[in-house]
Amino acid sequence: MGLLDRLFGRSAVRKGDALYAAVVARAREEHWYIDGGVADTVDGRFDMVAAVLSMVLLRLEAEPGNEELNAALAERFVDDMDGQLRQMGIGDIVVGKHIGRMMAMLGGRLGAYREGLAAGDLTPGLRRNLYRDQSPEDAQVAYVDQALRGLHTRLLASKVAAFENGQLP
Repeated sequence: MGLLDRLFGRSAVRKGDALYAAVVARAREEHWYIDGGVADTVDGRFDMVAAVLSMVLLRLEAEPGNEELNAALAERFVDDMDGQLRQMGIGDIVVGKHIGRMMAMLGGRLGAYREGLAAGDLTPGLRRNLYRDQSPEDAQVAYVDQALRGLHTRLLASKVAAFENGQLP
């Protein structure tokens, strides 16, 4: 967003905005927290956004020509996390360090979920990245595993244009 847009309150719709909003909305669905046992905390919500975003990013990388949308989603993620950190009272001096860590965490999750999808089992990556220090029940982990793999399968079966406008399958 340009300086004039910020000064005069105009908001430009940017590539990836609608899809990122859909990712966040999907990650905030209560079934992840109730049926899946994901912690309903700042960290748990971050981890759930990262998990859903990972499924979308992995779908985009599965087909050539989606690099611009992939980059736009990463930018929306950074913008969102920057705003969230500032709302929590994190100052300008350390926001960059936090964003760097969050991007590294997203990258780690992408690798773990890529491997899990290839193996047909996201459980190890979920236990390490989504549940962190929690001890979820096996049924909860299986629920999230199945739901995320199902999302990824539906994304693969969809044309990018179908969900680029914010309509996730």
